[in-house]
Amino acid sequence: MAGPIKVEIIGLKDSECCPFPCDDNRNCGLSDCYPTGKLTAAYDALASALKAQYGDRVELQLTLVDDGVPDYVKQIIENDFPPLPIVMVNGKLTRIGRIVLDRIKKEIDAVC
Repeated sequence: MAGPIKVEIIGLKDSECCPFPCDDNRNCGLSDCYPTGKLTAAYDALASALKAQYGDRVELQLTLVDDGVPDYVKQIIENDFPPLPIVMVNGKLTRIGRIVLDRIKKEIDAVC
């Protein structure tokens, strides 16, 4: 591996972290963000979980599009119509569409 694996989460500041309600099941694998159900809280919980699992081998970035959409995100939306939040690993669009630890780890492990 040449450098850290970059995981980028793209969404809206006040949006939900997934299309499902945040409940006691927490099938997303995260608990630090419960019961907010908010993208920013889920991002922080995901960052902690990935740091614990992968250390510095994974770099996490949150791109909020509330005040403007970067050109590369516009291109992704125009071409692929992905659900929000968008989860990208090393610049590759995934079809996850929510913040869920196991599925994001699976994408990371596929790159390792």
